[in-house]
Order: sequence, then structure tokens, then C-alpha cells
Amino acid sequence: MSRLSETAAGVYVIAATPFLPDGALDHASLDRMVEFYLSAGATGLTILGMMGEAPKLTAAESQGIVARVLARVNGQVPVVVGVSAPGFAAMADLTAAAMDAGAAGVMIAPPGTLRTDDQIVAYYRNAAEFIGDTPFVLQDFPLATGVQMSVPVIARIVADLPSCVCLKHEDWPGLDKITALRAPGRLDRRISILCGNGGVFLPEEMGRGADGAMTGFAYPEMMVDVVRLTASGQSERARDLFDAYLPLARYEQQPGLGLAVRKYVMMKRGIIAHDTQRRPGAALSPAARAEVDLLIDRQARRLAQLA
Repeated sequence: MSRLSETAAGVYVIAATPFLPDGALDHASLDRMVEFYLSAGATGLTILGMMGEAPKLTAAESQGIVARVLARVNGQVPVVVGVSAPGFAAMADLTAAAMDAGAAGVMIAPPGTLRTDDQIVAYYRNAAEFIGDTPFVLQDFPLATGVQMSVPVIARIVADLPSCVCLKHEDWPGLDKITALRAPGRLDRRISILCGNGGVFLPEEMGRGADGAMTGFAYPEMMVDVVRLTASGQSERARDLFDAYLPLARYEQQPGLGLAVRKYVMMKRGIIAHDTQRRPGAALSPAARAEVDLLIDRQARRLAQLA
């Protein structure tokens, strides 16, 4: 598999991690989910991200998932592995295992202890030293990490570390940040910008200069089509399609409940067998499930009208 580069574009789906009702890994659902993502047109996959419940996995489980997914993908698309960890030794260990198994690169989120610009830059310098020349995705997700990365800080990291090839942009509000990063001369080289936040700002992000998405949604085919249509100059058609999915995407963005919604819809679609989250994790109430069911039905009617 080729290594991740600054040309990364399209949709890198953030994969969920399926569990059985007792909390054990559901390998059959993992295989089926990977096949679904590939059939939906994903440009790549990103595993062991925050929405993949990576912090709830043991080191052995993480490496097992990496090996299984990469074997299932079998080089069809690049796979990025989340390796964020409290310490650099664990990060380096998982990075080495992932790259040896055929991963294209890794993703690194900053720990919440970082407070100053210099601390952020120093952290990524140290991380890059531990993972060697492995290409990495810089995850900018202040709503989850509590770490605010300014445009100048991102520019310093890109300038200092050639192995930083992609920004996973999910600052919120953050559209002006994309514009600033794409301004001539702001970065000393162009890197890929793939956006998050469940794709709820995808049309605007593409308009600001993003190359696609690196995020999850229960209907990843929507993101694939929006990116494809936008890239081919059919932005109005892309927005019409996006609008059909927006109510459910909005519902899935509820803090603390989003993964429960996503897994419930994936279970209803037959992608995974159970909507289990490994503890601790939120669960949908009967009322919430009824609301999701209604949104799915209304979404189907809007799509039929579009067709």
C-alpha cells in the first residue's frame, strides 16, 4: 500500500468498532462493516479514532483490529490508524505494528494538557521523532481535546515536520481557518485538509478549499457523493443531496450521544449486528430511537423525491 501523502482527497471514513452485547469485539461485524465502507465508495478508512472507541481497547485488541482491517482491505484503499496515546512509547509501538501490517499512515491528536503554542509544537516534534518518517495526520479537534491550534501553530508544525501530510480539521466554528490555511504563502507547502464533525459542514468546507472528509456518519455514501459532485462542478446537486441527509446528521452530532445514534442506525442498516458501546458509553432511550426512526423515514422520502 502506498503511503499517505499531501495529495490525500475524497472520503476517509472514520470506522466504528463493533462490539457484542457483552462488550467483546464483534469480528464478524467488523468484517462486514469494512466491506460496506468499501462498497460505499470510501477513498480510505481511518480506524482507532475517537469515535472508534480506541481508548477503551487494550493494546492487543488495537493491534488485532489493525491487522484484521488491513487484511480485509487488502490494499484496495489506504488505511490510516489512530495512534494517539498518553505516552510516546505506546504511540511508537502501535505505529510500528500498523505500518508493518500495511497502513498508509497514522493520526495523532494532542493531549489535553497542552496549553501554549510552543507546547503544541514541541509535542508534535517529539511525536514525529518517535514514529520516524511515518506520514501522519494532525488532528485538530478542540471540542474534544481542549487544545486550541491556531493557524500559525499549524503552519509551524507543517514547516518543521515533513511527515505531517494532512490536517484533520474539525474546529467549530472553523471555516475561516480553512480559508486562512489555503491563503497563498500561509503554509510553506500544500497539505491535504480533510474535515470532520460528521460532515455537517461538508459543502461549505469543500467551498473553502478542503480536499474531502475524514469523519464518520451512518450514511457515508452521502459524503462520498457530495465530495464527488462538488469536485465535478455539480455543487448545487451536491447541496440538494446533502440537505436530504442533514436532519439525521444534525441529530447524530449531539455531544455524548452521537456514537449511540450512529451505531443504532448502522445496526438498523445491517452493517453491524449490535449497537453496543463498550462501557462507559451512552445508550439511546426508546424516545430517542423513535426520533431516529422518524428521521430515517423522512430522509428516505426526500431521497426518493431527489431521484
